[in-house]
Amino acid sequence: MGKVFRDQNVLDAFMTRVAFIFSKFDHIVVAFSGGKDSGLMLELLHLYVEEHRPTARVSVYHLDYEGNYQYTIDYVNRCMGKYPGFDYYHLCMPISASCGVSMFQSAWVPWNPLERDIWVREMPKGAINNDNHSFDFFEAGMSDYVFQTKFGQWLHEKNGATRTAVLVGIRAQESLNRYHAVTRGAGGFEGISYSTEIFPDIYNFYPIYDWSLEDVWIANHKFGFDYNRLYDLYYLAGVTLADMRVANPFHICGVDTLKLYRAIEPNTWGKLIGRVNGANFGALYGGTKAMGYKAVSLPPGHSWKSYTRFLLNTLPKQTGNIYRRKFAVSLDYWLKKGGALPAQTVKNLLDSGVRLERLGKPQSPRKYSGEFELVRFLEYPDDVRTKDFRLVPSYKRMCVTILKNDTSCKYMGFSQTKDELEKQRKAVQMWESIL
Repeated sequence: MGKVFRDQNVLDAFMTRVAFIFSKFDHIVVAFSGGKDSGLMLELLHLYVEEHRPTARVSVYHLDYEGNYQYTIDYVNRCMGKYPGFDYYHLCMPISASCGVSMFQSAWVPWNPLERDIWVREMPKGAINNDNHSFDFFEAGMSDYVFQTKFGQWLHEKNGATRTAVLVGIRAQESLNRYHAVTRGAGGFEGISYSTEIFPDIYNFYPIYDWSLEDVWIANHKFGFDYNRLYDLYYLAGVTLADMRVANPFHICGVDTLKLYRAIEPNTWGKLIGRVNGANFGALYGGTKAMGYKAVSLPPGHSWKSYTRFLLNTLPKQTGNIYRRKFAVSLDYWLKKGGALPAQTVKNLLDSGVRLERLGKPQSPRKYSGEFELVRFLEYPDDVRTKDFRLVPSYKRMCVTILKNDTSCKYMGFSQTKDELEKQRKAVQMWESIL
């Protein structure tokens, strides 16, 4: 517990934060994934409750993605209902989850009632599912992130809470995106950086955001906490601590470890490859150049621009058109309107011979961390040599996006479009008419 937060170590800092949350909120929700961080958070929260006996109601929910290691399933079963004073919700809903292994589908639907014959496992006993739920907000096929946000609102209203705090096991050490989520300092409860407003009187809190991996495992050992024994197998299999993840098996962030199912649980693996198109390919080539990882190399005779065209022509028509529309937006944005880049990045681009027009400082109300400059490219770069590769437009970045199966183009900074949302809405309507 050596890491210091002001005058406290991370354990004391966590307890201080939880004490503050209990003093301000009458309903606390734990988002429990079955992983090390949310598991630790659940145990620490229980320690606090046992010692201080706060009056706030505590709810725990687990969103089950159907396909998972048996060790994770066993751990979830041990935790759901573990502490009698808490309310538990085991959710097995047909929501839309990210799929990074298939060129034919950007998402898959766990517990899809139309695909019951190929489910990875049977519906858990006592789980809330498509047949027995009472969620007035639910739409079949809605995204998992939207579902969890609205579920938090549903819990808030169900419990008649004045304020609800949802505790999420995010640690800033894991990625820059997570670091940004807990340090941006905007929209938090009473200005607290490790919180985000979700709805009026409903906030997400990240009370272990400053913990390191070592802190997590030291705490488990020190207090003798139960944890997901899958991590022991990961360790024996040579997986680095930073790559040990428990999540949706087909998520783009976990493609490079999908192959471990074959070694750790071959029976589960056999069901996974029949569940989603491309799972076997993802297991074979996840984490390699074939799926946009590490140093993607350019085939002989190609520029990155021509390689982009080649890759687009190999895709199913519908998938290829998704990329073409978004790439066209990027071309139009950077060649006509212009965008903001860090001032040092602009200098590096100019020094490397990239042709661009400097348009001065950004005039948008957005708050920038550091000095930024507005630029317009005179020609769309084929490749750029900069440490800020993901910020700068290039045809190489387009190629990496395609190889990652990233149809949402998050790698290029895109969010879901109105057209995609409308297609999702129509798909939901069609599905509901069938069920």
